[in-house]
Amino acid sequence: MNLTSTSKFVSLILRHKPETIGIQLDEHGWANVDGLIAGISKTREFNREMLEEIVWTDNKQRFTFNEDKTKIRANQGHSILVDVELPAAIPPETLWHGTGEKYVASIDQQGLIPKGRLYVHLSSDAATATKVGSRHGKPVLYIVKTKEMYDDGYSFFLSKNGVWLTKEVPVKYLIKEEQ
Repeated sequence: MNLTSTSKFVSLILRHKPETIGIQLDEHGWANVDGLIAGISKTREFNREMLEEIVWTDNKQRFTFNEDKTKIRANQGHSILVDVELPAAIPPETLWHGTGEKYVASIDQQGLIPKGRLYVHLSSDAATATKVGSRHGKPVLYIVKTKEMYDDGYSFFLSKNGVWLTKEVPVKYLIKEEQ
């Protein structure tokens, strides 16, 4: 049993492709836990204990159960249209975005856009942003002038796992950090 690959599979289902195992998410991204377990069990060993271990030990806190643990959802990162009921929040003065060197030209031209996701993801600190950027090759960091954006009417949301989200970040609010 490999919980890491199973966790990635759960993430794929709850963020992008619930139809992979024949389930549906409701309008808020919730999936029925029994349906999720039954669907995943068709292709690999999987049970409630394994799901709970994935949820409780995930260092990025990707998933949340409802109060009675009958439903589960991903906290953020969806490419399918769901409303995970994120509270609007006043961001700190600056946030960080980590990316790979191969995306710099595009970002410098059009800013940060969500691409296949619903939101642009921002980090509270440079170390986390660097980790995120490293997943895409040599990391490049951008400082996001979030106070200016907020003052100009942009909305920000804070997911349960501490990731800041916004619909876009125009170029004028970005400062590329020189390495």
